[in-house]
Amino acid sequence: MNTTKTTDPIISWQEAGKTKSSVWHSENDAPVPKKVQITDDTIKADDAYKLCCEGTALLWRGDFQNAKLLMQALSRRIDRPRKKPKKTGSTMLEAFHLHRQGQSQKARILGMLVIELNVGYNINLRRAPDVKAACEHAYGKSTQNIVVSLREILGLVGAFEWSKSGVDIAAINNKIHPSYGVFSPIRGEYLDLVDTTPLPKPCNIAFDIGTGTGVLAAILANRGIGKIIATDNSHRALDCALKNINRLGLKNNVTLLEADLYPKAEFGLADLVVCNPPWLPAHPSSALESAIYDEKSQMLKGFLNGLSAHLTETGEGWLILSDFAEHLGLRTRDELLGWIAAAGLKVVDRTDTKARHSKTLDASDPLHAARKAEVTSLWRLAKA
Repeated sequence: MNTTKTTDPIISWQEAGKTKSSVWHSENDAPVPKKVQITDDTIKADDAYKLCCEGTALLWRGDFQNAKLLMQALSRRIDRPRKKPKKTGSTMLEAFHLHRQGQSQKARILGMLVIELNVGYNINLRRAPDVKAACEHAYGKSTQNIVVSLREILGLVGAFEWSKSGVDIAAINNKIHPSYGVFSPIRGEYLDLVDTTPLPKPCNIAFDIGTGTGVLAAILANRGIGKIIATDNSHRALDCALKNINRLGLKNNVTLLEADLYPKAEFGLADLVVCNPPWLPAHPSSALESAIYDEKSQMLKGFLNGLSAHLTETGEGWLILSDFAEHLGLRTRDELLGWIAAAGLKVVDRTDTKARHSKTLDASDPLHAARKAEVTSLWRLAKA
């Protein structure tokens, strides 16, 4: 039995006539599987699919590359057309909820194929890759054996490669390197808005609320703003932003702070406050989704309600927001305008740009109509 003193959840299984156990790790907060079956290359995909659907975790002891092939086979079985057509929803809101439900179910089933990582993130399987650097990037140093879903391991390996190569950002003529669990700035249209919108005058101090990778702080610094206070409540995000700011040689311009939203009063008022909150007011199913889903629009409302108190008299707040939620029926334009007015703010101007991402071209996507109609806006707000 595992005798490690830990508050981490423990997964147990029977193997070779003995009860074994290890720490269960899930970045998506998936519950510990109650049933575990030792599995190898001899299992048939249909049998594996049935067990995973029933909630039995398959602890893999075969060839690592064959485990990847099995996961692809499971994915195909989840996605294959059914005799009875899938529900598509009579409204876009229903389609959105059905889409999320389907994605959640798929993640649950695929998450049932699990592997064991020994101390040092060593995978004791044939043809297993070296994942130590990728795991340390996402999890930190290894101190104990863990069991984790193969899907999560493949995801963090992909994120590690993404982090190493970086994302080209035209506005700074350089790259931003996103970390695992930190939203990657691949939507170039909103970056262009921040880069081209006229700055308020004067503009000596700016706040970047929810900085993430630090990309907006870098763009503002590149535009000549001498002092930028960038905040976030995620340690991963702050660590990622610090690395990017240092890599770009901007540490004298940008100060990073841990805060839910605004910096403390001692940092004074700002000529410009920029915020790019999560665009969808829905419940995140895990911490990894917190950059996409803003439950009950808490961050959006918090930004608006605190803005006036943190602006200079001639200052502006820039809200970068997609109307995707409006097309899905999750929020109305009147609600947004009401929140702006209730916060003692007025709209100075708004600049719109059409979405350019690849999903706008996928007609098979159940949310295609909303994605195709999506507009991203930079709202220039001031004290009313």
